[in-house]
Amino acid sequence: MYRMRFVISSIFCVLLVVGASAPVAAQSPNAANTSVLDDVVVQHQTKKGLEYLYDMKFERARQMFELVDQGHPKHPIGPFLLALNTWWEILIDLSDESRDEEFYAAMDEVIRRSDRLLDRDKNNFDAWFFKGAALGFRGRLRSNRGDWFKAAKDGIRAMDYVLGVVKREPDNADYAFGKGIYDYYAAAVPDRYPYVKPVMIFFPNGDRNRGIRELERTVRDGRFIQTEAAYFLLQIYYLFEDDYAKCVYYADWLRERHPSNSFFHTLEGRVYAKWGQWPVVREIFGDVLTRYKNRQTGYNAALAEQALYYLARSHMAENSYERALSFLDQLQSLAARDTEKSYFEVLGRLRQGMSQDALGRRPEAIAAYHDVLAMEDASGSHDRAQRYLERPFGS
Repeated sequence: MYRMRFVISSIFCVLLVVGASAPVAAQSPNAANTSVLDDVVVQHQTKKGLEYLYDMKFERARQMFELVDQGHPKHPIGPFLLALNTWWEILIDLSDESRDEEFYAAMDEVIRRSDRLLDRDKNNFDAWFFKGAALGFRGRLRSNRGDWFKAAKDGIRAMDYVLGVVKREPDNADYAFGKGIYDYYAAAVPDRYPYVKPVMIFFPNGDRNRGIRELERTVRDGRFIQTEAAYFLLQIYYLFEDDYAKCVYYADWLRERHPSNSFFHTLEGRVYAKWGQWPVVREIFGDVLTRYKNRQTGYNAALAEQALYYLARSHMAENSYERALSFLDQLQSLAARDTEKSYFEVLGRLRQGMSQDALGRRPEAIAAYHDVLAMEDASGSHDRAQRYLERPFGS
């Protein structure tokens, strides 16, 4: 069952991610039919709202997006933009599912409004764009929730719309984003997971280098979704290419433009953690923790758990296990606010056991490993806990 879910999720990455072309891009003047995106007022309100959104100023972003919706009450642009607020509130704490239904309802409304436009004109550009984007976002959340089959279905439906938009406007740097994502993942995922290749014969070929070039073009020349393109390039270099310099470049790009964005802040810290730059890791996640304690918008308990975990890891890497335990104890106390065991709570409990083992406190370590086995498996935590029960960490 696990292998089947993994195969489906790998295929889904290729099919869906192209559908999540995210914030709105302006249409070029030679498009076949008039678009609300040609309206300079809409362009201004949308761009300003997105700036607020990426800076975690959710209420200001909502106000700008509501102006767009009020000006175009039957158009899909309004509920789509408003749903982006909800999306980012979900993204900074994926363990909290309380906003899921609100998000799904908004994307369903985007699809309904798009379908009404398509009933009158099957080639309506805006309907194609927003329906593809809504299907992509809905599928992304479904994949995060483990609903793989519905997610893949959304991804397949989104692909036709989003690639259709690119064909109609090939010179638009914003629309190149969706094609770039597809090109890269359609090539990269089968290379890493060969058992996906038989499925991919039904879909257009990808090209890793071309995909990166298209994303770079969006970052360089796009008007609205440069941030999304930079974020995906960072993911690509972090997860697939293992390119430290490029990761740092795009992490810096995102942080310089959106210094108040807590998601990009923690992502920056994880980049340095992957390459063992522990003093920098401590500086970044120490700042994240301070901002959480100061109740800065976007710096929630979930991100504080992440900060505590990486602060502990930084000290473990330097054999400072007592110091690591002080952060891990704080992590467990913070995580106790919720009955659901979070990802970093599980990994933090595992590292408590490892630190206790390193300090020669075998009974405490054994208790921690048994706790981990009673929790949901997170990144192979069960295998590691079982291994350390049989042979102490560090022995």
